[in-house]
Amino acid sequence: MSDCVQIRLERLANIRQQMQIHEIDALIIPSADPHMSEYLPLYWQGRAWLSGFTGSVGTLVLMQDFAGLWTDSRYWVQAPVQLDGTGIQLQKMGQGNPTFGQFLAQRLSNGARVAIDGAVLSVAQFDDLKKVFGEKDIRLTTKIDLLKTVWTQRPSLPTKTIYPHPSAFIDISAKDKLTQVRQAMGELGADAHLISSLDDIAWLTNLRGADVPFNPVFLAHLLITANEATLFVHGDKLNDEAKTSLTNAGIVVAEYDAVAEHLGGILGSLLIDPAKVAVATLKNLADDIRVVHAVNPSTILKAVKTDKELEHIREAMRQDGAALCEFFSEFERCVSTGKMLNEVDINTMLNDARSRQPNHVSASFDTIAGFRANGAIVHYQAQSETCATLQGDGLLLIDSGAQYYNGTTDITRMASVGHVSDEQKQDVTYVLKAHIALATATYPVGIPSAHLDTLARNQLWQQGLDYGHGTGHGVGYFLNVHEGPQVISVHAPTTKERTMQYGMITSNEPGLYREGSWGIRLENLVATVPARQTEFGEFACFETLTLCPFDTRLILPDLLTDQEKYWLNNYHQKVHDQLIDRVDGDAKSWLIERTRPI
Repeated sequence: MSDCVQIRLERLANIRQQMQIHEIDALIIPSADPHMSEYLPLYWQGRAWLSGFTGSVGTLVLMQDFAGLWTDSRYWVQAPVQLDGTGIQLQKMGQGNPTFGQFLAQRLSNGARVAIDGAVLSVAQFDDLKKVFGEKDIRLTTKIDLLKTVWTQRPSLPTKTIYPHPSAFIDISAKDKLTQVRQAMGELGADAHLISSLDDIAWLTNLRGADVPFNPVFLAHLLITANEATLFVHGDKLNDEAKTSLTNAGIVVAEYDAVAEHLGGILGSLLIDPAKVAVATLKNLADDIRVVHAVNPSTILKAVKTDKELEHIREAMRQDGAALCEFFSEFERCVSTGKMLNEVDINTMLNDARSRQPNHVSASFDTIAGFRANGAIVHYQAQSETCATLQGDGLLLIDSGAQYYNGTTDITRMASVGHVSDEQKQDVTYVLKAHIALATATYPVGIPSAHLDTLARNQLWQQGLDYGHGTGHGVGYFLNVHEGPQVISVHAPTTKERTMQYGMITSNEPGLYREGSWGIRLENLVATVPARQTEFGEFACFETLTLCPFDTRLILPDLLTDQEKYWLNNYHQKVHDQLIDRVDGDAKSWLIERTRPI
């Protein structure tokens, strides 16, 4: 038994002992913080600390005689490896399987006691669990944090500096954004509005931070009323420029931990997004407060980029494209000369190339560089001790991105080492066909984003193929690489908020994964722009923003239609024209060669 597994087993035994002491029949440990973030500061990574599973989505459920981890298809290959030896069983979300709430309702006896820390439980999840547990009178307690009793060396909360987003890249002032939100509050009949989601707060205040790896956000809550706005944040993290910016916007500062107590004095009606506010944050609300449930108005407002923001983002894409030319030319030179590389080297090379570009801040997520079978692990993360060496024959999947002051990028490309088989090229080509099908779509403005998914997926369905993840996610503007409300996925709800609007930036990333062999994903970012208006309505289309060639050596042209070849050649011409004056030497030669028409 490895030392890591032994440590996990000891931690699980310790927390089960605490469960007995507190008379807890089942403990739920989600992947969440008080802001319902996707990516978490170390302080709230309790599920990973206990289980060893490091995926961004997953819920750990512990009983005395059972331990299970619920996660989605992106992690069905990764999770069993990381959970091996711990006794924690992978529970596959979806496919008709019970949720962890349904599982507990079936497994537990009447009157059983289930605990989950209310600081990491959203109002929406609380309501769902209460409904599932109600039929068996299972008691749900949210006031116990058992992790505190066993996690003796828990990391501290982050203390990174908070600073203004440079004014050169701001189109709407924080003051004007607050006016927009207050107007939406009035339409919803809300006297006050609490925002806990970090990307919404960063967008509204025009401030940025580094409390969450790769996401330029900071820990805070924001309370807005008709005449006041209060930012609950550790004040010593604000630099002088940030303090001045808040003052100019009419935002006062209170301590981060004071939000729950402050909410106790709110009167009238309070607007919250139930999926993005924690139960514990609302613990002091007066009984007569009317709570209005709706998606944060700022979530919808920030998804729609202004014309000036789109221009900044297009420039960021050109910068990123130039960096990628430098990276791929160096990568291919290393491969051709026999220089030994591994998957971790890919991340280093990409970061080095991007860091030389203007306005670069950081990566936008941990680079996914998966060679051969590792490419079939959708959110694979290479580690220096165990990563694959790039030698022999095989496909390399590279999913990477960067944060620039003028935009956020996210791109996936396929590269090859040695010989690539016709079967692999066929798979790459089918994924490219799916990508082109979505890239060339015309659709009504306001269509539910989920409805677009089948346009891409149908290209694979026709071959009896499919992939488990969605086809597209929203992307922020120097903010989180994963943002809503739009999600292009057959599994996404078709709510009125999840619709396609002008100015939205979304990923286009169909894939195909053969477990144990290889994985393929081809991703560009696209903007929703006007297409045409007829007597039947207003129609939109996608403008492809990402600028980087697809490796045509990995596709089978005979499988492409004339229209698909036309799109590919036009795209490569655009990439060439946009980047040719930004690169030189080997990078320029590489760009010219990789953008030749087929």
